Amino acid sequence: MSIKKQYLKSKPECKVAFRVAKTDAPNADTIRIVGEFNGWNENVEPMKKLKSGDFTQTLNLETGKVYQFKYLIDGSVWENESEADSTAPTGIVEGEFNSVLDLN
Repeated sequence: MSIKKQYLKSKPECKVAFRVAKTDAPNADTIRIVGEFNGWNENVEPMKKLKSGDFTQTLNLETGKVYQFKYLIDGSVWENESEADSTAPTGIVEGEFNSVLDLN
């Protein structure tokens, strides 16, 4: 799993490229990025599955904010991003954490 950030100079946005390697989710058919930036909507557009079996998606997100998110694999398995800026408690289940993306 990986995240690459590209801050835009023309507006307060950051292009965030998310990638989940085939080795991280070898049997996945769909992966969605679900988080504060999309209202935790589990029906958002899925990541694109590449011929290599990796999944990728780029989102334009407002800078100056901190977002919590997770990957939703095949509609039932929640996974964190190993290269996230940090983690934060979900506030729902004790001992469960979300990935944190810091765009400050």
